[in-house]
Amino acid sequence: MQQFLLFLMAVVAGAMLAVQAGLNSGIGKAVKSPVYGALISFVTGGIALLAYCLVTRVPLGNVRRAFELPWYYWMGGVLGGFYVFAIIVLAPRLGVALTIGLTVAGQMIFSLVIDHYGLMGIPQQSVNWLRVAGIALIIGGVVMLRTN
Repeated sequence: MQQFLLFLMAVVAGAMLAVQAGLNSGIGKAVKSPVYGALISFVTGGIALLAYCLVTRVPLGNVRRAFELPWYYWMGGVLGGFYVFAIIVLAPRLGVALTIGLTVAGQMIFSLVIDHYGLMGIPQQSVNWLRVAGIALIIGGVVMLRTN
């Protein structure tokens, strides 16, 4: 049951990315800048997370340990900013389905590399033909989205 809930959460998160692409694209268009659109998105998300932490009284406990990590761990926020910026630029030009499809294909390809080499402390999982076939199917789906 717990795994089902985790899968459901992943599907809902993916659905939210598609909705977020459309919403952020609208913000970027309204302010006539994908950079400010991304900034508005992150500020809004930051405020929502802060409110959640305050309302649920999430303990600060180990937050200071983040400062002990190497600098490159802090690049996650920069990468997230680039992703939101890219979505704002791409969704109105490519459509949400193709934009999300391409980003998922990119995520899957690089995820396979991260898993294979066990990068960033992720448990190592070797590449095999089934995993490559799964990515090939995703890329095939993206190609099908592209053809009108």
